[in-house]
Amino acid sequence: MGCIEKAFAMARQRRGRIVMPEMEDERIAQAAERLREQALAEPLDLTAARPAEEYLEVLERARPGLKPTLALKLLEKPLFKAAAMVAAGDADALIAGALAPTRRVIEAAAMTVGMAEGIATPSSFFLLRMPNGRELILADCAVNVAPSVDELCDIARATMHSAVALFGTARIALLSFSTGSSGAGASVDLVRNAQTRLAAEGVPALGPIQADAALNPETAARKGLGEVKAANVLLFPSLDAGNIAYKLLQELGGAQAVGPFLQGFARPVCDLSRGASTDDIVAAAALTMAMA
Repeated sequence: MGCIEKAFAMARQRRGRIVMPEMEDERIAQAAERLREQALAEPLDLTAARPAEEYLEVLERARPGLKPTLALKLLEKPLFKAAAMVAAGDADALIAGALAPTRRVIEAAAMTVGMAEGIATPSSFFLLRMPNGRELILADCAVNVAPSVDELCDIARATMHSAVALFGTARIALLSFSTGSSGAGASVDLVRNAQTRLAAEGVPALGPIQADAALNPETAARKGLGEVKAANVLLFPSLDAGNIAYKLLQELGGAQAVGPFLQGFARPVCDLSRGASTDDIVAAAALTMAMA
């Protein structure tokens, strides 16, 4: 049984509440109906929200010093109200992005739900399933354009938690055009410095490493890495690399790509692709509940 099937089974056990603030979109409405029919989740719209005044404390806690008048104005916006519902415990997760751009979903989540302990950088990942059934997490493919060492470490920490939730274990490859000391340059130094820091924290990340060595233990051995297991998490040094890679795997490799999922927040937040189908949204909801 693959990760997606396990997520569907877990979602049926949990039957969590997912707030979906874009119900005016036909795809969202259809997905909500299917989630309800298949007992995967209890979809909520904004009519389930309490009066805005009752969510003021949520914004004040996440953003100390925020004026109540401004907070109330923010809570008039659907994304902010939905995110406040999650922060207040009125919903277990937020799914949005069919109509709203990623930056708006992140903004609403950051100002209400807040970041997880020890993580300061919002990031994203895609779950990819190859035609042979192999499943991989790819990060960051949607948010951070040129991460610093600090940000790359944050992405790795958040992705580790996501991988453990979905796969049970995380084997992270910090990708580069260089394996070990075979190449040099600013991007290699970035990855090497991040790996050194993560290793000191006990985060299981190998790098710098080329993609073929990360995915094929025989290739890794030939490149001097000894006995290593194939990675199930591919971490990219830039948004260019991550976004290009997942789209190539999707278009040329026939991979099913589910996401992007936002990560690093204190509670589950899923950012849909604006091209997401109803099937994509249902799968994203099940996976979000599996990580809740």
